[in-house]
Amino acid sequence: MLLEVIVQNAKEAVEAEKLGAGRLELVSAINEGGLTPSYGTIKRVLESVSIPVQVMIRPHSQNFFYDESELETILEDVRNVLNLGCYGIVFGSLNKDSTVDEKTLEKIIQLSDNLDITFHRAFDEIDQQLRAYRVLNNYNNQVKRILTSGGSDNCLEGIEDLKNLVQFSRELEGPSILCGGGLNPENIKEIHQVVSSNEYHFGRGVRKNQSFAHGFKKEAFERIIELRRNDHENSI
Repeated sequence: MLLEVIVQNAKEAVEAEKLGAGRLELVSAINEGGLTPSYGTIKRVLESVSIPVQVMIRPHSQNFFYDESELETILEDVRNVLNLGCYGIVFGSLNKDSTVDEKTLEKIIQLSDNLDITFHRAFDEIDQQLRAYRVLNNYNNQVKRILTSGGSDNCLEGIEDLKNLVQFSRELEGPSILCGGGLNPENIKEIHQVVSSNEYHFGRGVRKNQSFAHGFKKEAFERIIELRRNDHENSI
């Protein structure tokens, strides 16, 4: 079970790695749902940790539709990440009918064959998620995972849909399902028992006072890592 954690800067990145995170999602403006961090922040984080970093690429928080000007900004941001020697990005784009925006995705993929893309929770705006999964599976050389709460507000509400998505991803051997949205040490065991994903994404659930302003809660990491340890032992 891989533990992915949201971080906002190098200090948080170092601490999250020490506490047991296996991968980081680097964002700015988390109160707006996460936007593209600055070049300097990306550089500092990459220099500070040894675990994988997925950099949020999102120019605004209004929606997941992007015009030509915004697309140019997106492409430039991806080039900056690549120039820093990082291939991991977090991105999602939709058409006005809430289907996957393949044209934009293809333009990003053309920048590098080595891109490692997490398609983010724009996926939860899509009604027919299994159909959308098939679309993203066409790009599975670069789209490695999908961050989702199963189309619901959080993973607990979307638990059955997440279970179906995880099973579907294994049948197709496509992008993995990264469960995220409302996860915390109190509900992860119940969710994992049903969903059985290999990857979970934590934000406020591992923070002091459930706030991104107060740092990480060590005990939260310890409880999740203990669940991971028990899960591994039971699978042997």
